[in-house]
Order: sequence, then C-alpha cells, then structure tokens
Amino acid sequence: MINKSSRGVMTFSGGIHPVGDGKRLSSAAAVRRAPLLERYFVLLAENAGKPPVPVVKKGDKVAKYQLIAAADGFVSANLHAPTSGEVGGIVEVPGPMGVPSMAVEIISDGEDRGDAPLAPIPDWRGADPEVLKTRVREAGLVGMGGASFPTHVKLSPPPDKTVDTLILNGAECEPYLTADHRLMLETPERVVRGAAILAKILRVKRACIGVETNKADAIAALKMFGAEYGVEVITLRVRYPQGSEKQLINAITGRQVRSGGLPMDAGCVVQNVGTAAALADAVTEGIPLVERITTVTGEVVVSPGNFLLKIGTPAIEAVKLAGGVKSEPGKLIFGGPMMGFAQKSFRVPVAKNTSGILLLPARVAVNYASTGCIRCGRCVQGCPMHLMPCLLSTAVEADRFDLAAQNHVMDCMECGSCAYVCPDHRPLVQNIRRAKAELRRQAAAKK
Repeated sequence: MINKSSRGVMTFSGGIHPVGDGKRLSSAAAVRRAPLLERYFVLLAENAGKPPVPVVKKGDKVAKYQLIAAADGFVSANLHAPTSGEVGGIVEVPGPMGVPSMAVEIISDGEDRGDAPLAPIPDWRGADPEVLKTRVREAGLVGMGGASFPTHVKLSPPPDKTVDTLILNGAECEPYLTADHRLMLETPERVVRGAAILAKILRVKRACIGVETNKADAIAALKMFGAEYGVEVITLRVRYPQGSEKQLINAITGRQVRSGGLPMDAGCVVQNVGTAAALADAVTEGIPLVERITTVTGEVVVSPGNFLLKIGTPAIEAVKLAGGVKSEPGKLIFGGPMMGFAQKSFRVPVAKNTSGILLLPARVAVNYASTGCIRCGRCVQGCPMHLMPCLLSTAVEADRFDLAAQNHVMDCMECGSCAYVCPDHRPLVQNIRRAKAELRRQAAAKK
C-alpha cells in the first residue's frame, strides 16, 4: 500500500525532517558556469567497481571529450578529458575518501576545444535499446547522486528479474544541496528526455520522476514536458531520506525491497535526475560526462550557489567561485551534512558524483562526548529501514558483530537519521560502519 501524507502527496514511513535545511542559501540563483582553469585533476576511481585504466601518458596532447581512461571490465566506467591541453602525468592527489588517489592531470591550453567523440543519435525513439545502452557505457555515465555506480550496469538486469518501472530521483532530500533542483528548473526537458531514453533502454512502460514539494517550481517545469515524453512527475513529501532508492520505491509504488535485496527485486530501477540529463546529452549530442552542477554552500561561504564544474576541479577553486569564505570553516564536506564525507584537504578534486561542497562553521563542527544509550527509542522511530540502531551500536561496542548481523546491520543505508535524533549524540553511524566493515572482512577471510 502506497504511503501518503495528510496533504495527499507520496511519502514513506520513518525518516526525519532536519530543522534549518540550509537550502535557501543556494536555491534562488541560476547555475553559474565556472571559468576555465589552468589545471584539472581527473580522479581515476570515480565509479563503484574497478577504476578505469589510463590510455594517455605524460606529455600527450588531448582534446576536450577525448577518452583518457578506459573502463576495466563490466563494473567500471570510461573517463574523458574535461578540456583540451596536455597530460601533466598520472599523479597522486588527496582523495575524497580520505586516502591518496591517482588522477590524470590535464594542463589546459586555454582553448577548451574538442568535437563530440560520439555520433549523435537524434532518432533515439527508433533506436535499438542495446545501441542506447552502449552509448551509456561509452559516455562513462555513473550515478550522479552519490553512489557513482556505473549506469550501464543498473540498466542490465539479469534475465530472471522483471523490471516494469523506472524512477528518477529528484527528491534531493539532503540538507543544503540544491544542484538537482536548479538542474530540473533550468533544463527540465533534458531531464524528462533522459527519463524517456532510460525507459526505452529498460523496455518499461512506466517512467516517473519523484520530486519533493519544496521544489514546486521544478515540479511545474518538469510537468510541461511530461506528457510529450510519457513521463509522470510525482510529488513527494519533504522527508529525509526520501531520495534513497528503497524509500522512493515504497513511496511511489507501495512495494518493499526485501532485506538484502536490490531495487530490481521490486521491479524497479532508480536513477538520479543528473544522470538522466547527462544521458540525454550523450545520446542526442554525443557528449560524454565531463562536467556537472555542484552546490557550493555553507554559512561561512560568501556567495553560496550552484556551479557547472568540470570534472577534476579542485575544491579550493570551486570555493573561490563562491567568493571564498567569511570566516575559518570548521569542516569541509563533499556531499551533504547527513551522508557526505569530511575532507582533509581543499585540493580534493570534484568527481562525477560530487553533488555538493559544504563548509560548516566551527560552532557546529564539533565532536560530541556521549555516554550510554538511554533507551529512548528515537533512533528506532526515525530509522527508515525499520532497524534498531541503538541495539546495533551497543552490540558493536561489545564486539558482538554476530548480534549486529542477526539484526540486519547490512541493511543500514548510513543515512544518519538515527544519529541526528539521538539526544546523547551517540556515534551510531560510526559503529554501524565498523560492524559492516568487520563483517565484510570476516566474509572475505572465509573465501
């Protein structure tokens, strides 16, 4: 049964609504295109799975859109040059996961020249779905909402899985982030066309875009093209984490994804609106994924907003575009405050899944000292996966990873709802991540 709020819009059970979500800082102004930089550092590990293999070396001349790293196997994604210039080398840079990462350095020649390397497919409605899927792989598309899973893999369900519904995630429920909002508002036809192409690849009859009610202008813009492309625009209640795959599926279709299962087990495939727009470009214009809209925001940022950044842009350059900072930031986060990752360096480059660069003030970026669980049950009430975070965390603190496994710790999406509502500020998500890492280590040791 589909869940509905009192206003009749779709939602799911559980979750939270963070107070003061910070979206007004960056949602009003139009997207600004970043000027050309002198150097870009294109991370090799930009996708879930195996990183691609470089096909260029130091000193090579490259054109914009040229392939610079080829996918290494099925679960991998191509990388293309964000601008024209010379390869400075395969270099080590600070990575978004806190460890050094390898990147292709591109030294710009200032011309930003290059022809689309892929032949446009203007008649995509009449094209073979396999041809369109090949284009997805050629263009290096990944999930741009954060997971960065290669898109062509999600579009290749096994024969025993029947998929009948495509859902585009336009919820953007994470606080502070507004990149998807501006994308849907400013280029709605690209998003809707991308949804229609994805539906054709999957051979499904139902395609829909879920958008929260706090983006009424984007909803109206998308609906102008929905009928033309056969795509529904569905209004969702403002609720975190509404944009999670399993919660979107439940809100829109009423279906439940089984424990340990995937969206295709419920007959659905979920993609981000940014991925859909990039697919529309790849199909109709032959342009691979080399840039994305990223929110640069926070109370300490002089001029928060959304910027069209080339992949490989160092974070420090993105912050400069937003006018720099008014005071010393307490924390730098890639993504949003709930599921994003804190960074150790402003030299970390923007990747295909960098939805936001958030600078928090020192007054909120503090380490809390917690005591024992008081059994208030707020984390249980807020958990969108209907788990017991208090029990899982206590089990981990006692090194009872077996107990955590028995209580479905692997189903946790690490959304942070439990930690947000915990009155004692217990490190619930950190403990759960520790449990998942230990269980994976134990499973690998048995092989």
